[in-house]
Amino acid sequence: MISMLGITRSVNAILTIAYRDILRFIRDPARLIGTIILPILFVGVLGAGFQSGYGNSIGYNVLQFIFTGVLAQTVFLSTSSGIVSLIEDRENDFSQEIFISPISRYTIVFGKIFGESMVAMVQAMVVLIFGLIIGLPLTPLMFIALLLTSLVICLFGGSFGLIMLSLFSNQRAANQIMPFLIFPQFFLAGIFSPINHLPWYLDIISRIAPLRYAADLIRSVYFLGSPAYGKIVLINPILNFIVIAVLFTLFLIFGTIVFVRSERNK
Repeated sequence: MISMLGITRSVNAILTIAYRDILRFIRDPARLIGTIILPILFVGVLGAGFQSGYGNSIGYNVLQFIFTGVLAQTVFLSTSSGIVSLIEDRENDFSQEIFISPISRYTIVFGKIFGESMVAMVQAMVVLIFGLIIGLPLTPLMFIALLLTSLVICLFGGSFGLIMLSLFSNQRAANQIMPFLIFPQFFLAGIFSPINHLPWYLDIISRIAPLRYAADLIRSVYFLGSPAYGKIVLINPILNFIVIAVLFTLFLIFGTIVFVRSERNK
């Protein structure tokens, strides 16, 4: 009975934390506009511009290439950045309440990952619907497959956010360091341009970037069966999924341990 009560309390805490994150997203106009409008601008402006510029000579549809990259980037970075917001929570009144409550730090972490994943999935829906509006080929089966793949990437991004969380002691440090960890991945992961023929030193760095595997997994789902598949997808999707699963596990275990230990030392 005590065990069941503990499980029920943990589940309620996870849902409460997740609900708070979703509510914060809805009530924050700046974040709402930025996280929804920005991906649409990337696809509509950059994608259409690159497609008209050199789409015919490159051998595949650049708009589709950027669309899949932006989808992966949006859900991955949204979840990881949301997890880092735990730093802000630690510095406000809500943090004082939640961290002295009788729930484990692991429950707090799982609640944050779940909540930020749900927020990111809303953004994924917006990007996919925009893809339909601009005429990209998206069958119902592909739509569902991309949503499920996006959920995998959300969880992956959440675990990456935990690793970043362990690097920062306060919000100021996070704001200063995060851009150096995030923005280079836009180019090293091939979000906007192909990375098939990078110089050897950039190729090594690219293989370290987690976002690379997220973008490649999304593209392997979208371009499956397409003549452009061999030109766009970098590695076998099964291998991609294995890499993501291994990194997710390592990030989650290490990040949670560091977070819990740091909170216990406060």
